[in-house]
Amino acid sequence: MDIQWWYWIVAGAVLIIMELVVPSFFILWFGVGALLVALALWLLPGLSLTAQIALWSGASLVMVLLWFRVFAGNRLKTQSGTAQGEVVGEIGLLVSAVAPFQHGKVRFQKPILGSEQWTCMAEEAIPAGERVRILAFEGNCVKVART
Repeated sequence: MDIQWWYWIVAGAVLIIMELVVPSFFILWFGVGALLVALALWLLPGLSLTAQIALWSGASLVMVLLWFRVFAGNRLKTQSGTAQGEVVGEIGLLVSAVAPFQHGKVRFQKPILGSEQWTCMAEEAIPAGERVRILAFEGNCVKVART
């Protein structure tokens, strides 16, 4: 039996549709790999079945690795669900001034425990626009100090 290029398109479409049923965002890359083999087979009609399967395996593996390395790595990481001790020491920018008995607001470049902006308190007066470091969490406020 000779494998035609459109067989790979059907296999790729089935795998991509399966991604809708199994929400893992993993099967998708095997479907895209099958579509790449269909393109290669259309361009090079004499490709053997062994070469087709090797190309599909290699393309799928490379795309899965790229997904986990580039896209799923640290992009959009919010640190929600992490322990408070893991974010102590993070640096943010004061949006509004803070004083010993007045709360201020601090904004972080990436969300800390699910929020970019936190109410903060400090033991000294710090004007808005200063960089501060998290010392501790006290309730729903962060205790900060100048960097």
